[in-house]
Amino acid sequence: MSEVDQAPPADRPPASGGRVPKVVSHRLAMTGAVFLMAMSAVGPGFLTQTAKFTETYGASFAAVIVLSVVIDLAVQLNVWRVIGLSGLRAQDLSNVVLPGSGYLLAGLIVLGGIVFTIANIAGVALGLHNLAGIDLRIGAVIGAALAILVFSYKAFEGTIDKVAIALGAVKIGLIAYVAIATSPPVLEAAQRTVDPHGLDFLPVLTLIGGTVGGYITYAGPHRLIESGTIGPDHLRRISWGSVNSILITGVLRLLLFLGVLGAVVAGAKLNEADPAGSVFRFAGGETGARLFGLVLFVSGLLSTVGASFTSASFVKTLVPTVARRFNLSISLFITVATVAYLILGETPTELLVFAGAFNGLILPFGLAVVIWVAWRRRDLLGGARYPPVLLIVGAAAWLFTVYAGWESLRLLPTIFS
Repeated sequence: MSEVDQAPPADRPPASGGRVPKVVSHRLAMTGAVFLMAMSAVGPGFLTQTAKFTETYGASFAAVIVLSVVIDLAVQLNVWRVIGLSGLRAQDLSNVVLPGSGYLLAGLIVLGGIVFTIANIAGVALGLHNLAGIDLRIGAVIGAALAILVFSYKAFEGTIDKVAIALGAVKIGLIAYVAIATSPPVLEAAQRTVDPHGLDFLPVLTLIGGTVGGYITYAGPHRLIESGTIGPDHLRRISWGSVNSILITGVLRLLLFLGVLGAVVAGAKLNEADPAGSVFRFAGGETGARLFGLVLFVSGLLSTVGASFTSASFVKTLVPTVARRFNLSISLFITVATVAYLILGETPTELLVFAGAFNGLILPFGLAVVIWVAWRRRDLLGGARYPPVLLIVGAAAWLFTVYAGWESLRLLPTIFS
């Protein structure tokens, strides 16, 4: 039995008289949830989008980075708290609030998740190619096999958490190296954060949708449920997890943006097919290019783990077969995405932009359920008091996501034109 099945689900206690499986420590599960969410939010798609948009908008793109962190803060503080206190996954909360809506939410999450998993597998393949010259198709199969191994290897307790923490630390270190090596104009970026010039709405929508919306919002909280770290007794841990996941995500986003900005200001010409890789090559030559291969490999693998786990967790309580064969369902999800990548041969840029915008449409739906539960259904929160300020901030973020979703309906037809 792998770690995702070691903790008994919150809604099904272990049978009396049976041997209770050894549960992953709450500290390890919490730290793993933090890194799983943070690394999923800064995957291969984010690397590419940040490089392209920074080259286009320069220092003004700092405003979008900061805005994404602020919205992420408002969203995640509420989502972690409501799901963590209730012990109910997002689809189950939706069904409680509006019967049947959980199936719709699960379907939307899985659809967005499969698109991003295809992109993540592509990221793993390209990373191995840049790092060691491995053929892209072989690299994709290797990446898929490693991701499946994370959920299948029985020798280690807490494999998913340990993998997320270890690879996440490597990724942070490499991106920090680039941010230092390119000597970015930090003061100009700070100025443009409050006084941006010439920004369009599409980069805002795709970046927020791709890093806050969709499965990413629920990766950490759903991992907590699997580990049993739920309920008012764990409120402090839940709050700690939500804050730290956002801090790590924010630091990563800012470091990557500054690294790209430094390269662009210094005159680097980014390769349209591999803009983020161009930044690493500019910073460290051939060694830098290989380091980017490692970053891309780590990003793709972690995001594949996060997307597949979270997508399957949305179906787990709705389809009994998935609940009984949870790890197998995750493996099948990864396999389907890998086969799709092998057939496509690549992940079209338009598909990534579409997925980001599509996730931006999902966000207001799922967040509305969370805010409603926090406001009107506190009986589901174990009697815990809900801070009014947190509720107000969450409601404000929801209003923005509704506006962004409305704008996305207008912008989506232009993506494939």
